Amino acid sequence: MAEVCPKCGLPKELCACGIREREEQKITAFMEKRKFGKPTTIVEGVAENGKDLSKKLKSQLACGGTFKNGRIELQGDHRAKMKEILVKLGYDESKIEII
Repeated sequence: MAEVCPKCGLPKELCACGIREREEQKITAFMEKRKFGKPTTIVEGVAENGKDLSKKLKSQLACGGTFKNGRIELQGDHRAKMKEILVKLGYDESKIEII
């Protein structure tokens, strides 16, 4: 018997809850300088799948980073590529703000 999504009641194979949640999130990406003037890209507004998104971003940007306190911190300035990568991952382009 197939597993059922607790939110929508559909089988897991047909469930669109994750896609809908991704499209509704408002994501903000900005850069801040850390110790010794090193740039760090901060991504805020990511919901519960932050660890998975963090792994994907680190892999595609070839950098280190972490997910803590509800935000993703990536080593280096990656603002130029961030919007393109997030759109490829299924996030709504109009709700992604790069500062």
